Amino acid sequence: MGLGKYVPATSSEQQEMLKTLGLSSLDDLYVDVPQDLKVTELNIPAKQSELEVRRHLTELADKNTVFSSVFRGAGAYNHYIPSLVKQIAGKEEFMTAYTPYQAEISQGILQSIFEFQTMICELTGMDAANASVYDGASAAGEAVNMVVGRKKNKVLVASTLHPMTIETIKTYAYGSDVEIELIPEVNGRIDQAALTTLLTKEVAGVLVQQPNYYGLMEEATEIGEQVHQNKSQYILSVNPMAAALTKTAREYGADIAIGEGQPLGLPMSFGGPYLGFMATTEKNLRSLPGRIVGETEDVEGNRAYVLTLQAREQHIRREKAKSNICSNQALCALTASIYMTVMGPKGLQDAAYQSYAKAHYLAEQLTEIPGFDRVYPGEFFHEFVTTCPVPAKELTEQLAKHGILGGLELENGLLWCATEMNTKEQMDELIAVIKEVCQ
Repeated sequence: MGLGKYVPATSSEQQEMLKTLGLSSLDDLYVDVPQDLKVTELNIPAKQSELEVRRHLTELADKNTVFSSVFRGAGAYNHYIPSLVKQIAGKEEFMTAYTPYQAEISQGILQSIFEFQTMICELTGMDAANASVYDGASAAGEAVNMVVGRKKNKVLVASTLHPMTIETIKTYAYGSDVEIELIPEVNGRIDQAALTTLLTKEVAGVLVQQPNYYGLMEEATEIGEQVHQNKSQYILSVNPMAAALTKTAREYGADIAIGEGQPLGLPMSFGGPYLGFMATTEKNLRSLPGRIVGETEDVEGNRAYVLTLQAREQHIRREKAKSNICSNQALCALTASIYMTVMGPKGLQDAAYQSYAKAHYLAEQLTEIPGFDRVYPGEFFHEFVTTCPVPAKELTEQLAKHGILGGLELENGLLWCATEMNTKEQMDELIAVIKEVCQ
């Protein structure tokens, strides 16, 4: 019977629905999917007992490589997560119903979202934040749609943004007829002279990443001034860990702050689920997509939480809405809130400073090896790019044999990363293996 008993529609009811749709089988629903993308047979053993299944899955899991040393970032970072974070986030009172529309029975989840919004505002310096979106790339796409209008339908995006985020933005733009133009780079940073030329009256906003994809710190304040002189909006994508040390997005002059929340207590987990955060100034509050939780009082004067600003375009003008995200990553947001609470401001700053210091030590050691030179000059946070005297793929494969995940292969070298998780001994071992490979 399989999962049939959990499906509310009986076989006869399913056939009736298919008949209404003019279809003869469930397969007809997928007629537009290319045949080579359809799975016709699962490569799994026949029916087995729970013990047999567990044994088989354990054997499969043992084939995974778990690296003892990680020197790769590029959007997903290996930070220490205190055990208390998972312990609290896993409490069953937090694993509650998905949608908190009924405020009277959802005070716990609403409060947790409110606390998350408050912490994101403190981290970014902004006036308001939403309850989160799917990931950092989604946040970028949503932010682009926030700033465009009938008279201004063009957004300039830094070519030093994460490549996958750029592709996501283009996908969003394609569906909403927004024009996207990339700002050229010079030595790994935005070409500010080119930006000046590109800033025309049609430009609604400019999106920059700080630190950027190559780990470099952009001249974010100066860029913001250029953008505002053109009467355009400034979107800044920030690394929340770096934000513990640097200026806030607001201090850089940003109108909208976005980013990937994975460094805030979420494990890398093969790429997700992650967490996109968005925050903005008061003037943009009604353009902020997704859920927003507000604090109020009940009839007896007690503090209470509600979904606020709900009568917005996502709900009342759906076909004309700039966004239709009415969901959020509540459990991931809760986890991030717990992480920030457990770490505290000093703990976050310490983790950020250790990441900064260890990355700089690693850069110093690497660049002493012939053939390993920094590709881009200038200040960086915890990532940097170097040349490689041997084929990059060959080097990373040799490092993997020693339990080391090396830098990410780029066209012009390797993108390295270090966090508080990397010890001096690990970095010295990395250097020793590289010297052996490159002899």
